[in-house]
Amino acid sequence: MTHFPILTMESAPERSKPALKQLEAGFGMIPNIAGVMASSPVLINSLVGLFGNVHGGSFTEPQVQTVLLTDAVTNECAWAVAFHTALGLKAGLDPADVEAIRERRLPKDGKHAALSLLAKTLIEKRGRLDDRDIDQFVAAGFGKDLALEVIAIVAASTITNYTGSVTRIPLEAPFQAHAWPA
Repeated sequence: MTHFPILTMESAPERSKPALKQLEAGFGMIPNIAGVMASSPVLINSLVGLFGNVHGGSFTEPQVQTVLLTDAVTNECAWAVAFHTALGLKAGLDPADVEAIRERRLPKDGKHAALSLLAKTLIEKRGRLDDRDIDQFVAAGFGKDLALEVIAIVAASTITNYTGSVTRIPLEAPFQAHAWPA
C-alpha cells in the first residue's frame, strides 16, 4: 500500500501553509485530508479557494452540507461521509435526513431532497443532466442558476472525495462516531 504522509503546519511546503492556516482557523484543527493535500500546494490551494466560494454562495450551510454528504456517499469516500455527517449535524441538518443520505435515500425535507438528488444525478450521469433533472430541481423552488452552483459544490467535494479514496487517510477521533458504513 502506498503511504501518503499527513503533513503538519511545520512540515508542509511554504505555499501550502496559508491554506492550512485558513482551514485550521475554520475547523479548529487541520483535518487529515488537508494534511495529505498539503504536499501539493496546487491541490490544497484549489480546494480552499473553491470551498471559500461554495460556502459564501447562495445556499445555506445545511443545504451545502446536504450536497457534500450526498457527494461523499455517492463517491463512496468513507472519510468524507464521516466528516460531512458531523458538519451536517453541527449545521442543523435533521438527523433523520442525515441518516437517509448515508443510506442512499433522499431526505424528507423537500429542498434538501432536491439538492441531494441533483448532486447524486450529476455524479452518476457525469454531468449529463437532461431537462427532467433540471425541471425537478426547479420545481423544488430553486432557480436554474443554482443548478450551476451545485456543480461548484460537487467539484469541491470531488477533490476531497478522490483524495480520501486515493490516500485512504485515517479518520480523526472527533469523527469516529460517524464512521461509514455504519
